[in-house]
Amino acid sequence: MDETRKRELEEQARKIRVGIIDAVYSASSGHPGGSLSIADLLTYLYFEKLRVDPKNPDDPDRDRLVLSKGHCAPGLYSALAHRGYFPVEDLKTFRKTTSYLQGHPDMKHTPGVDMSSGSLGQGTSVSCGMALSAKLDGKKYRVYAILGDGETEEGQVWEAAMFASHYHLSNLTWIVDLNGLQIDGPIAEVMNPAPHEDKFRAFGWHVVHADAHDFDSLEKAFAEVVADDRPGVIIQHSVKGKGVSFMENNVAWHGAAPNAEQYEVAMRDLGER
Repeated sequence: MDETRKRELEEQARKIRVGIIDAVYSASSGHPGGSLSIADLLTYLYFEKLRVDPKNPDDPDRDRLVLSKGHCAPGLYSALAHRGYFPVEDLKTFRKTTSYLQGHPDMKHTPGVDMSSGSLGQGTSVSCGMALSAKLDGKKYRVYAILGDGETEEGQVWEAAMFASHYHLSNLTWIVDLNGLQIDGPIAEVMNPAPHEDKFRAFGWHVVHADAHDFDSLEKAFAEVVADDRPGVIIQHSVKGKGVSFMENNVAWHGAAPNAEQYEVAMRDLGER
């Protein structure tokens, strides 16, 4: 990827992070940590990879994205807003009773959302159904799903992984956001799902590792999994709370909103002050 394009994507990722903090701060609730850790991934997907059109969000031939870790809706909403699906200013209505931007993605009311999600593990099964549907209908769209690393403690994830391999869903790509932290602490201490690579390979998947905050690494990883004839998983190594100094690698920010003073610090960290 050339340097000019990388700088453009880095600026988009910065704006998406600002939108995440604005949304959570305005709501006085939400999940900033895991949203910030996937901001670069969402930037790459919506501004480089996905075949989508904000003017035609229901295009039957569009690529699909399932945010299986649905509590990170602030990240998805910010990406969609900056991609042009709805006004960026609406991010400040997050979780308000009259808003279409609720705490988890809602495909019935939010433009650009391909699947309602939030119950961890279920998004993986849905993504398999979408991918199989494309195969049966002879469609060329691809399906992507973003999982939390704590989410991989769910048995349903591995049932879906077995299904995807059995039905040769080469049009399916999962991204595991491996930031090492879940709501109750380090994943290695809560219920260690490692080694992810060995498990996915045992289920017949093509496995690639990537630096979640490096666009060259993401580009290489996506190119590799898409070229393979098996379902593919990208294990992206990320920093929870990436971009905001006091949130980085701090499990306390899994599901908490900054106060006014912390909000100003976050805005300075993100270049908005």
